[in-house]
Amino acid sequence: MSAAAEAAPEVLGGVDVGPLEDFAVLEGRAVVVQGRQVAVFRHRDGSLSALDAVCSHSGGPLADGQMDDRVVVCPLHLNVFELATGKACSGQPDITAHTAAVHEGRVLVRLAEER
Repeated sequence: MSAAAEAAPEVLGGVDVGPLEDFAVLEGRAVVVQGRQVAVFRHRDGSLSALDAVCSHSGGPLADGQMDDRVVVCPLHLNVFELATGKACSGQPDITAHTAAVHEGRVLVRLAEER
């Protein structure tokens, strides 16, 4: 595992959502964190991104979307969101990005502060 994939201290209070091997490279996986649906994405380098799991356009399942190391594309209407920030690249409202990392082989997700 790369050093970039190991958890930063700010994530250590996050919620354990499973072992890293359950998260395939260049795919998303939907999890529930404190009652909220979150999509976790694993990058080529082993790092992780986490976004709200529902597209802001019409509720598409973002974990099922196509991704690369920068963006995810909603499978319903092809809206695009930056994985690092949740910023919409296709004119839709932004979604919330959360913090995700690996600690001792487990994926931890910490929800973003409410705005």
